[in-house]
Amino acid sequence: MFRNNKKANRLISECPVCSGQLSVTHLRCNECDTELNGVFMANEFARLPQDKLEFLRTFLSCRGNLKEVESVLNISYPTVRGRLDQLLASLGMDGGAYAGEAAAAEDDDHESREEILAALERGELTVEEAESRLRD
Repeated sequence: MFRNNKKANRLISECPVCSGQLSVTHLRCNECDTELNGVFMANEFARLPQDKLEFLRTFLSCRGNLKEVESVLNISYPTVRGRLDQLLASLGMDGGAYAGEAAAAEDDDHESREEILAALERGELTVEEAESRLRD
């Protein structure tokens, strides 16, 4: 893939000196060595911090099933929701009214009755799962 067996570094988007946003100014084709100079902005996914990028990969591999993300990452459902809301905020997308509540509950393993019923209504839980969680 890369000529001369050079290993590619991960693109960073934040200046290590002032924390400002970095832009790409040089591009080179690995096949024909064509080079371009200019100011090229990385897309919003390239600017994600590593932890949010890993969460996004897990979320996508689970096809958006939050219960499966919960199981794969071994974290509580409110934590999954909180991380999803944080990811959406990092991408400049509205995390919804639930964002503040989910972020506050990130380290709390206890789900409220309202959260469980809302998850049931959204089809994210079966009736049996909801009953079990309401009993806990």
